Amino acid sequence: MTLASGATSGTIDVMSELSHLDDQGRARMVDVGGKPESERCAVAEAVVLMGLETLDAIVEDGVPKGDVIATAQLAGIMAAKRTDELIPLCHPLSLTHVRVDIEPDSGLPGVRITAEARLWSRTGVEMEALTAASVAALTVYDMCKAIDRGMEITDVRLLLKEGGRSGTWRRAEPSGQAPPSPLRPAGSGNDGK
Repeated sequence: MTLASGATSGTIDVMSELSHLDDQGRARMVDVGGKPESERCAVAEAVVLMGLETLDAIVEDGVPKGDVIATAQLAGIMAAKRTDELIPLCHPLSLTHVRVDIEPDSGLPGVRITAEARLWSRTGVEMEALTAASVAALTVYDMCKAIDRGMEITDVRLLLKEGGRSGTWRRAEPSGQAPPSPLRPAGSGNDGK
């Protein structure tokens, strides 16, 4: 038997673990109504690799389109708030906190983007953090493409997920060590976001 997703009957057990698929393999929005609310947090990152000259232009505020870092931060925050409009099966969420940090790194050379999303809800915010990091990276590309079309967006990934039934998940580094929390905890300072 072939299912709608192209999977065969041998993979039906795996599909039953995917909450966005019904028993026929069709996409569905997960009903979170019966889940308890809890504080949720997710942190994601993205990297934009570029020429050293491009990185220098960003750092020295010499990009013709304007302040790359500030624009990309705002784009990431705005994208997190609209994730449900971009990803078909995401729930609309009332985020309580979104933060996007962009750090120039001459060792890449490029920029490392870290995005954090928080809320008190019945569902997680992983997609909001990933969307924020991704759109911030795309914005860096858009702002700088006139001077460097060879930029690469890489390493878009989840670093941390907290809250909910499954608890905390943290990406382990290749060394086996968990990375330190890239952002200060919510409530440790008022950054206005």
